[in-house]
Amino acid sequence: QVQLVESGGGLVQAGDSLRLSCAASGRTFSNYNMGWFRQAPGKEREFVAAINWSRTSTRYADSVKGRFTISRDNAKNTAYLQMNSLEPEDTAVYYCAARRADSILAIVVTQYNYWGQGTQVTVSS
Repeated sequence: QVQLVESGGGLVQAGDSLRLSCAASGRTFSNYNMGWFRQAPGKEREFVAAINWSRTSTRYADSVKGRFTISRDNAKNTAYLQMNSLEPEDTAVYYCAARRADSILAIVVTQYNYWGQGTQVTVSS
């Protein structure tokens, strides 16, 4: 089992930045690829970004490319999502997720085995 806890959400204005953190425990963090997803009210949970276990590969949704950066610190068992130039459309609950490390940077919810409880990000215009 892997336990994931997100933090860093909040209420910001359009154009501001936030950094989300995802603290992992329970298993060897570097054995897992990590992903960030988000879910806005009334919408499906959608892929935001993913990073492989060795930090050599990342993948982003088109809607956040160039504004968001995913990273991880395996020594601290933590993944991050740096979000810059935030827009009202980025308002959602953000979730981190983990799947066993392999060559796939998964973008589908069902491809991840473990999930955090989510952290709310609200961007006002």
